[in-house]
Amino acid sequence: MTPEELAAAIRAALTAAVEAGELAVEVPTEIRVERPKQKGHGDWTSNIAMQLAKPAGMKPRDVAAVVAERLGATDGVADIEIAGPGFLNITLDAASAGALARSIVEAGADYGRNEVMAGHTINLEFISANPTGPLHIGHTRWAALGDSMRRLLDASGADVTAEYYINDAGAQMDNFGASVLASAKGEPTPEGGYPGAYVDDLARTALEARPDLLELPEDEALAVARQLGYEAQLADIRSTLDDFGVHFDVWFSEKTLHDGGAVESAIARLREQGHVDDRDGAVWLRTTDFGDDKDRVMIRADGAPTYFAADAAYYLSKKDRGFPEKIYLLGADHHGYIGRLKAIAACAGDDPATNIEIRIGQLVNLDGAKLSKRAGNIIELRDLVSWIGSDAVRYSLARYPADSPLSLDGEELRKQTNDNPVFYVQYAHARTANVARLAAEDGVLREDGFDPSLLSDPTEASLLAALGDFPRVVAHAAELREPHRVARYLEGLAGHFHKWYDTCRVRPRSDEETTDVHRTRLWLNDATRQVLANGLDLLGVSAPERM
Repeated sequence: MTPEELAAAIRAALTAAVEAGELAVEVPTEIRVERPKQKGHGDWTSNIAMQLAKPAGMKPRDVAAVVAERLGATDGVADIEIAGPGFLNITLDAASAGALARSIVEAGADYGRNEVMAGHTINLEFISANPTGPLHIGHTRWAALGDSMRRLLDASGADVTAEYYINDAGAQMDNFGASVLASAKGEPTPEGGYPGAYVDDLARTALEARPDLLELPEDEALAVARQLGYEAQLADIRSTLDDFGVHFDVWFSEKTLHDGGAVESAIARLREQGHVDDRDGAVWLRTTDFGDDKDRVMIRADGAPTYFAADAAYYLSKKDRGFPEKIYLLGADHHGYIGRLKAIAACAGDDPATNIEIRIGQLVNLDGAKLSKRAGNIIELRDLVSWIGSDAVRYSLARYPADSPLSLDGEELRKQTNDNPVFYVQYAHARTANVARLAAEDGVLREDGFDPSLLSDPTEASLLAALGDFPRVVAHAAELREPHRVARYLEGLAGHFHKWYDTCRVRPRSDEETTDVHRTRLWLNDATRQVLANGLDLLGVSAPERM
């Protein structure tokens, strides 16, 4: 019996009790069952009686007693204990609990997918680094977490679009182009420009594409150097992210907002809604009306648009493209953006509480990492992946909440020991694959038998309970935007598996015949393998067959 099937059984018991006049409540469409926090409190627990006590006009334990009496007659339910103020602690019989192993194997990669976020159409924007240099450690956390968040939302039924906002407009791009052109000429980096060997590489690429670059008039040469350098640097960013397993559905250019008139259009639309003022020769958005600490300039007195004007146009672009929900994942230095972005949403006629969500990620410090030889003063993401490996970097970043500062030890992440969490989980998966290989050599085949009542060892009960909890963990992690819940779950699951492996044999000993015990345990082994693989995939981490 899966947690979903048990929830359906509780709902059926409630419906029967209401129809019999034992309870006067509206039966919830969704009933959650969870793993008890303490051993000995059954396989699953539900607080539904406490939720319904007030509308029913009864004590929680009395509601629980009504539900328990009817639920106890359900096939597969061995015992129900009413605990504390009214918790239903439910124990399944071995056959019902063990049947989950087959259900997981048959579901395959779909096990864990759920519909908790169904009906949500979300634009998820993360990283959005300037295309003026290589991605570095400051971008790494949101690259890992943002992509894992996208995977979680998708697995939970949301229609989610991952978007990279390319900051390819403004003075920094002019300085970038001037730096590339100066390098091509063999001149020093201009004031306010970008130093580093990577700029020299970009200059060589520009000269290869346009051998006549240095013969062009200065203004034209600057524009060509800026464009060619930009294209090459953006290609480098894309390549780096591909190697890191991060993919975007949309690469949105800030420059298109300016070139296409979207900034002017956004100002006009916000003015129509009564939120734009003309003061001191400038154009202002009255964001203080919606909680911002000060009004924001959109067009300066000299006629130049501000970054804020582009932010407003970009928000409206997301709205116009059919995204009711917009999630921004921003760096630690962007706390000031929360109020202004929410104010933009309000000025645009949206509800800041539901239409926009802003997450701030704290800084990451990685001991032992070396500064980039190309960029000089940064730790490049590409170098991190080369040194530690994509899996170790992604998993380590995913297993901590984004809002906590993080210090990692690079050498520890490289270790192939059980003290390294990513190795511990991946090794569990590789071990399940090895068990399956050796079982096949001994002629132990799943299709030859399955008797879930034989999964009666305490370690099997614990492993099955952990496997059954996976869909709930995925759904909860998606709702809270917290991939670390999946990582910590996987570590717990790996621990349950290793204990089971040490206690229960899948392969018969040399003097034993192959029985349904071995075959059924192979189903459990393969179910564990599937859940480990599914969970690692949600984090963008590989599930190796051998280690």
